Amino acid sequence: MAIEKKPRVPVREQAPEVRAHNFDEVCLGYNEEEAVAEASRCLNCKNPLCVQGCPVNIAIPRFIEQVKERHFEEAYHIITESSALPAVCGRVCPQESQCEGKCIRARIDEPIAIGKLERFVADWAKENHIRPTGAEKTNGHKVAVIGSGPAGLTCAGDLAKLGYEVTIFEALHKAGGVLSYGIPEFRLPKDRIVAEEVKNVESMGVKIVTDFIVGKSMTIDELMEEEGFEAVFIGSGAGLPMFMGIPGENANGVFSANEYLTRNNLMKAYRDDYDTPIYKAKKVVIVGGGNVAMDAARTALRLGAEVHLVYRRSLEELPARKEEVHHAMEEGIIFDVLCNPTEILVDEETGWVKGVRLIRMELGEPDASGRRRPVPVEGSEFEVECDAVIMSLGTSPNPLISSTTAGLDINKKKCIVAEEATGETSKTGVYAGGDAVTGAATVILAMGAGKAGARGIDEYIRSKG
Repeated sequence: MAIEKKPRVPVREQAPEVRAHNFDEVCLGYNEEEAVAEASRCLNCKNPLCVQGCPVNIAIPRFIEQVKERHFEEAYHIITESSALPAVCGRVCPQESQCEGKCIRARIDEPIAIGKLERFVADWAKENHIRPTGAEKTNGHKVAVIGSGPAGLTCAGDLAKLGYEVTIFEALHKAGGVLSYGIPEFRLPKDRIVAEEVKNVESMGVKIVTDFIVGKSMTIDELMEEEGFEAVFIGSGAGLPMFMGIPGENANGVFSANEYLTRNNLMKAYRDDYDTPIYKAKKVVIVGGGNVAMDAARTALRLGAEVHLVYRRSLEELPARKEEVHHAMEEGIIFDVLCNPTEILVDEETGWVKGVRLIRMELGEPDASGRRRPVPVEGSEFEVECDAVIMSLGTSPNPLISSTTAGLDINKKKCIVAEEATGETSKTGVYAGGDAVTGAATVILAMGAGKAGARGIDEYIRSKG
């Protein structure tokens, strides 16, 4: 029997000309009627490929069926069996290349809006004061988690459900990791969403200690030997920015995307009632093409700048999510693709950036990633005036933890070496996952690593008897 075509229920958004001047959330999400209508499109497949595409294996058809029947609380509990951060994932996960990318419905018309339905369910639960459930009693075993980002929160939440006494140690004054300092307010509201997700993890019995730098406040060995933690999960992320090594990079007005976004997010530079030092440039050049580059570009735009995004490959090869690229273009970000900086121009009198020298690129043979390698075009250099440059070239793990922990192996990229399936490292009782292991990646992949670490720690402690 032929399946009737039903186009995806559109999602309401702020108009581009309005949102380009505020930090309110861009996507407005589904209301109840829209969510039920979208859920009714699900085919409830016998072999749900969407679940296979989800790094944390949410029972997607099950929760969508509950939305269809307006059983929203049951839908929430189904999601939180697998995910500690549904309101976050529904907003920032690349569903188009994961669960929705596997959706059978896409062969007929359009994939189910799985992310938007997850967001609806999580937001409904928040509005109705529904929280995930933890273990009825603790098992007496203590586990430490380093970092309160998506990997750490997920690992802690999963262990708490199993009855472990979990303490998260966070270096900054606010929990959330990259969710708090890296992703802009207009994509992920901090007080309304991130803080609530953190409270959900705490509601399961997890303790969070902030302003605690593992490696300085106390080492991993001291946590285990002096504080009685039987296992440790390292989910400290990758916050050390990379630069190009070109002339002029040390000038005033050159920022890493990490620093720029942290000042704006964690220190609330986007709010007029906060006196946060941040340079509000008139014309900004962003170097990079990933999601963080889009976040930095759209933030600079909202702070009043004309923004140029420089990327050495073509538009088709931008690694950022299509939705983010689309939103950036709608808002007026100027894309200078097939270009690469060779020098940052500096005013000799002031020491401030005054422009960037770029060279045009063309695509050559594929490199190790399978993408065509960008090759400079001789004699094609030109200059662009600007008063700020933001480098968004990726990040690597801070070496503090690895350098203060004996017996912890790292690779040539300074990432901790850990088993993918369990998070097990070279040091007994120490597990790791997320960006500290892989380098900068997505929120949902870090969550998957947190779940693997929780499984590994549970097996390890059980094996000790």
